[in-house]
Amino acid sequence: MESVQAIKQRFGIIGNTPSLNRAIEKAIQVAPTDISVLVTGESGVGKESIPKIIHQLSHRKHNKYIAVNCGAIPEGTIDSELFGHEKGAFTGATQTRAGYFEVADGGTIFLDEVGELPLTTQVRLLRVLENGEFLKVGSSKVQKTDVRIVAATNVNMFEAIEKEKFREDLFYRLSTVDINLPPLRERQEDIHLLFRKFASDFALKYKMPTVKLTDNAIQVLLKHRWGGNIRQLRNIAEQLSVLEQNRTVTAEVLRSYLPLTAGTNLPAVIKTSKSESDFSSEREILYKVLFDMKADLNDLKKLTMELMKNGNTKDVEKNNESLIQKIYGNDDDDENLTYEETIENNDVIAIPEHTPIEEETSPIEDKYYFAEEIEEEETLSLHDKELELIKKSLERHNGKRKLAAAELGISERTLYRKIKQYDL
Repeated sequence: MESVQAIKQRFGIIGNTPSLNRAIEKAIQVAPTDISVLVTGESGVGKESIPKIIHQLSHRKHNKYIAVNCGAIPEGTIDSELFGHEKGAFTGATQTRAGYFEVADGGTIFLDEVGELPLTTQVRLLRVLENGEFLKVGSSKVQKTDVRIVAATNVNMFEAIEKEKFREDLFYRLSTVDINLPPLRERQEDIHLLFRKFASDFALKYKMPTVKLTDNAIQVLLKHRWGGNIRQLRNIAEQLSVLEQNRTVTAEVLRSYLPLTAGTNLPAVIKTSKSESDFSSEREILYKVLFDMKADLNDLKKLTMELMKNGNTKDVEKNNESLIQKIYGNDDDDENLTYEETIENNDVIAIPEHTPIEEETSPIEDKYYFAEEIEEEETLSLHDKELELIKKSLERHNGKRKLAAAELGISERTLYRKIKQYDL
């Protein structure tokens, strides 16, 4: 069995952090077996190195090794990619195609970003893990495969299971052995070492002197949070190697290449998304507002109906004092206004108190004359007016409901219901 140091040299792994060494040790130990392995860790920590180690140290090393990025394949085609399809199975399937599980028979498949797999594909994958069987898309013939599966994800699998985005039984089949790679911020002693390696590689690639960091710049490098982990550190080293004329990089220059929002190791305390309870609370408030508006509208309808039926506004004011107060309020400036004045202030035409209405009015009293006309027109109840309109319309169209409904602006079905209601 090869040592951890020999494996790091063979696969180009840099660092001496105990957690990194422990992850490599676990990979070496499980490699000779056919145990399924789940590699976890943040994006950019180098999870793709572990399945390569496992494959090269296993008895399958002479067979195929296929790496599949599950998050990069569209949901509609991923089953075809993994398990293959028969000719004519779907539009565009002009010939039979072998999937990765068929091609990699006897070898290893690395499923990167396995947490992005659709639920239907998860069911198929579970069957492969349990008994090595799978079906091509569009086929009823069961096929067998002998494949070692190593999966990786940066998703919190327990949260995904709780939200029913990932099957719990599949998770436990994949994670027979769980290998976790630490983020770069937990590998303080490796950060500068990695930077020097990247700077040296880019100096050779671009045929220019190697960039070096001052002591202050090294401290800035170590204190940075590195949300993108090794991938982000490599990008920073490449930018400095290409763009900086001065090959000695100071702290100020280095800071100019680092994101401003990620310069601290303090945990984030800002809530970035609303919980379901927040949405529920907002929904309840909205419902309450709508119900209150509906109640106010019903009160206004009630008051209007009483005013239409009873021309004596004083009686309406007396009998509905609390209702009027609720609808129109009682501002300090309006305390001594009569009901008629209150309504007039709210842009409703009304008859002034103690002013008799004469049959012949002067131009000055046009407003009051108009109010009198409204009162005379509204002497019928809504029930009577509706009945009268329906009768007139039916008479005009010789009893043809379709034409009458079109004239009234209602559906023929509603008109039929009204005819039955009023026994016409």
